[in-house]
Amino acid sequence: MATILPVEGKFPKFGKNCFVAPNATVVGDVEIGDECSIWFNTVVRGDVNSIRIGNKVNIQDGVVIHATYQKSKTIIGNNVSIGHNAIVHGCTLCDKVLVGMGAIIMDNAEVGSNTIIAAGAIVLEGTKIESGTIYGGIPAKKIKDIPVDLITGQIDRIAEHYTLYASWFKDSNAVPPAPR
Repeated sequence: MATILPVEGKFPKFGKNCFVAPNATVVGDVEIGDECSIWFNTVVRGDVNSIRIGNKVNIQDGVVIHATYQKSKTIIGNNVSIGHNAIVHGCTLCDKVLVGMGAIIMDNAEVGSNTIIAAGAIVLEGTKIESGTIYGGIPAKKIKDIPVDLITGQIDRIAEHYTLYASWFKDSNAVPPAPR
């Protein structure tokens, strides 16, 4: 069963139809929307600041989501896919963002909607990424504006597919309700 723990009296809250893998960890001041999936070996650690996650967000295997004490919260919009082994730390991801495998997004970075962060990219602290772009590299730089077909063909498609994948585990998943 997943590790779901309160910190300082704040217990994670989950929306409807969420899947949390048996070895995932979600602790503290975390609010997760509807139809989200938290995959194997993922850590969502709302111990030092809050984490807010929208609807239809998939946080894939090995991802770490954290924040910085008294400095930066983590805010993740709707229809966001965070690829395997990425780190999302004290930043804002707007709606319809695809974070590639192994990417790192640092404190106070802001990633606009309809954006792809390439696999392995490092988005430095305080970086502002405009909507509708692809960023990659170390440090991450704009590669190009995103073609419309990548929004539907990648960003939307992956979010939809992960909703399907999570449904395969429906009978084996029981997200415990937060204590009242």
